[in-house]
Amino acid sequence: MIAATKSFRLATVPWSARLGLLIIAFYIVVAVFAPWLAPYGEAEVVGGEFEPWSSMFVLGTDGLGRDMLSRLIFGARNTIGVAFVTTALAFLIGAAGGMLAATLGGWTDEVLSRVVDVIMAIPRVIFALLLLTIFGTGLVNLILIIAILDSTSVFRLARAVSMNVVVMEFVEAAGLRGESLWWIIRREILPNIFPPLISEFGLRFCFVFLSISALSFLGLGLQPPTADWGSMVKETASLISFGDITPLLPAGAIALLTVGVNFVVDWMLHRSSGLKD
Repeated sequence: MIAATKSFRLATVPWSARLGLLIIAFYIVVAVFAPWLAPYGEAEVVGGEFEPWSSMFVLGTDGLGRDMLSRLIFGARNTIGVAFVTTALAFLIGAAGGMLAATLGGWTDEVLSRVVDVIMAIPRVIFALLLLTIFGTGLVNLILIIAILDSTSVFRLARAVSMNVVVMEFVEAAGLRGESLWWIIRREILPNIFPPLISEFGLRFCFVFLSISALSFLGLGLQPPTADWGSMVKETASLISFGDITPLLPAGAIALLTVGVNFVVDWMLHRSSGLKD
């Protein structure tokens, strides 16, 4: 009976979502086991400059003689890991602020909302470039700056959906019982806004992932010798002029993960909306 139920649930998952889950699982395995999957070290110089594809270097080497396949594998761990931590921090800040603003209302809501409006009025990439130039391009600064900038979108979503919950009778009853603000947010509001937040997490991960790659391409993201797909595109871009598709490999890795995450997010949005196929 349990097996039949599990197979039924699996049968209801569309093929696009299954493909997305498979892609995400593949990237996670590569990221976790990168040191054992990579034939060479992350920053190890193993050959000449821009060696062609061969049995020794399956995807050739970069401008410093480092194995491209190894750097692609280590890039999965670095790029995805930093993007996940950044997205989680953005949600911690944005969701907490949004639920707090919706629950307290008044001046708290007004002040937080206006601060978010000011931050969102500035183009995100330009703002990130400015802040990274001022505070430096260290990993901690990169994570904090992108997390704070992306938390504004999470704040607006969390506040909007929380506003529909705080007016419910069970929330008012909890307040009349003398429950604390933290208890009301954790036990009454958060469970009722969880589905849209989870869906937004997937979308936000894609935006953060692409932002980090774009900043790395501009030289202000993850710094050398750390392998990062955005910087790898920049380092090998000159090969396009010679008909070499090597720069497309890290770009393709970025695109494939983005598509896979979006497949899963679309499915989750469809499920949380209550629509039927």
